[in-house]
Amino acid sequence: MNREPRSRTPETPPPAPTSGVVHWVGTGLSTGRSGLGLLCDRARQVVLWDRTADRAARRLAALGLTGRAGARGLEPGALAAAVGPGDVVVSMLPAAEHPALLDLAAGRGAHFACTSYTSPELDRGAAAGAGRGLVVLTEAGLDPGIDHLLAHALVDRARQAVGDRAATAVFTSYCGGLPAVPNDFRYRFSWAPYGVLAALGTPAHYAEDGAWRTARHPWLATRTLTLAGEDFEVYPNRDSEPFAAQYGFPDHWRLGGFVRGTLRNAGWRAAWSEVFDTVRAGDEGRTRALAKQLAERYPTTEADRDRVVLHVALEVTDPDGTPRWRGSRLLDLTGTAAESAMARCVSLPLALGVVRVLDGALRPGLNRAAETPAEAAAWLEALAGHGLTAAAEESTAAGNPGTSSAPDVSGGTADPLRPASRTERGAPPEGEVPHGA
Repeated sequence: MNREPRSRTPETPPPAPTSGVVHWVGTGLSTGRSGLGLLCDRARQVVLWDRTADRAARRLAALGLTGRAGARGLEPGALAAAVGPGDVVVSMLPAAEHPALLDLAAGRGAHFACTSYTSPELDRGAAAGAGRGLVVLTEAGLDPGIDHLLAHALVDRARQAVGDRAATAVFTSYCGGLPAVPNDFRYRFSWAPYGVLAALGTPAHYAEDGAWRTARHPWLATRTLTLAGEDFEVYPNRDSEPFAAQYGFPDHWRLGGFVRGTLRNAGWRAAWSEVFDTVRAGDEGRTRALAKQLAERYPTTEADRDRVVLHVALEVTDPDGTPRWRGSRLLDLTGTAAESAMARCVSLPLALGVVRVLDGALRPGLNRAAETPAEAAAWLEALAGHGLTAAAEESTAAGNPGTSSAPDVSGGTADPLRPASRTERGAPPEGEVPHGA
């Protein structure tokens, strides 16, 4: 990967020198061998932190990394005593614990990285440390993370194809962690089951037919998406609106549609009818009880394999509807006995982002994965170098399909780009679904 940092203003200092030491805090299911192993190769020293040193050592053994990283326990004060200037602190803890770890890192003159969405606390902490050259990397996993990279790539390709003309754009980005072999419930629980159910209670804000809308119950906005002949069910989640600016959509593009959402196996909405009734009632106790029952009924076992499907698509037309350019990217990966698809797709981009920090290639302050087309291309090239690629399909105004020679390309998909009509709107509270789970 290119080691040159992005351009800086005269007021922005260069990144603070790195020590080459990485503290990876947390050993959950998204801590994969691909990502942690890469850091063991690239960093001067890697330390894996868990509640106890024994737990950390067992996790290293399970990942086949014994002897390649240190194992430490999170006894009171231990992490603060170990972190030094120029280190990188990687938080794989729940999102609510990121601000405290960022404060600890900043207080020791260390950089910080995580895969979660950027909270106001992380944003403020990043701004506070920028003047000292401290880098804060967020949204650097799968969703958010790889989805951002593919979105930047598509927007850049479209802008090159259509130029500065006025246009209408329709954008969709759907991601899901699925059982590789669908069961009757169309899902298996591998992380906090209550969080999966509670996320459905968060209304979704998205654009359709040229207007921003809110679905109070996102599952009522479910539609079918067909990819390479296979049907999935997709629905919007969270607030999509800020991401149009983040992805660099030009002002002269009218948003005909803009949806970021979740992808599930076909039959999911019918299988989850009991869940929807409970979530709609708004009783936290009932929701927690049901989540516990379902997690016991549909766990992810050692014999189960997971699957990650991420589909990002963009269509640009003239104001009168004449097609100008369309493109899509599809990442479809099934886990193995050695590593789950989710662990690989979360830990590898995070590790590559940390390598960018170690190389001094990211600007001080906040970095949400890659935030420019050039930086996104560097990440995608690095991911491809580690075997993680997305199939691509593109067509121009003439209707001639083409396949890019960029590293994120390896095939094609069939993708209806325009969202179908939704049935219910409301007003949203806050919420998060980590990594497209």
